[in-house]
Amino acid sequence: MDELFRYFSSPSNREVLLEQIGQHVYLSLVPLVAGVLLALPLGRMAQRIGWLRAALLGTAGIVYTIPSLAVFVLLPSLIGTDFTSSLNVVIALTLYTTALLVRPVLDALEAVPTHVTVAATAMGYRPHRRFLAVELPLAVPALTSGVRVASVSNISLVSVGALVGTGGLGRLFMVGFERDLVQIPVGIVLTVLLALLVDLLLVLGSRLLTPWERVGRAVIAS
Repeated sequence: MDELFRYFSSPSNREVLLEQIGQHVYLSLVPLVAGVLLALPLGRMAQRIGWLRAALLGTAGIVYTIPSLAVFVLLPSLIGTDFTSSLNVVIALTLYTTALLVRPVLDALEAVPTHVTVAATAMGYRPHRRFLAVELPLAVPALTSGVRVASVSNISLVSVGALVGTGGLGRLFMVGFERDLVQIPVGIVLTVLLALLVDLLLVLGSRLLTPWERVGRAVIAS
């Protein structure tokens, strides 16, 4: 406890810590948003184009099995960035997030009741409008589950980026192993708290986007 108090009592340590938290949020959440935006059309394509389904799901599965550290190391030579550039982590985690979410997006879209899509079509909704106005909103609860898993995965994997010189809370583990062990539990606790906070925000966001779910639960409870 004395070591923890000493660590947090230092203004320079608190300043560095806040900077590392900000870097960790950027490196984990930007790929999460980008991955969701990429996975949505890919999942839609897998749903609508039968021959693409197996190819997309198979490719996504292969991409997600590639070790993250290997991707962090290889990307600079492939895209011409500096070895320690944060862009390497952002691109790598975007690929992982997209690969992880293709299947949940497909499952969420296929869980939308057929009679709902048929009714929307009968009301004059064209495919793109029906997708944005009917299918996607109804798929949000199921899709949120996949995004929550991806957020935890990203927040965890960002720490690996510290091995190749990028920022984030992973730096606490590196410095902790080198000279100051107290930074290791600090890094672990902050990473877990960040994951829990993002997960809570995703749950709240899902509830705000699906008010009919709350109405349905209230009706059932009454």
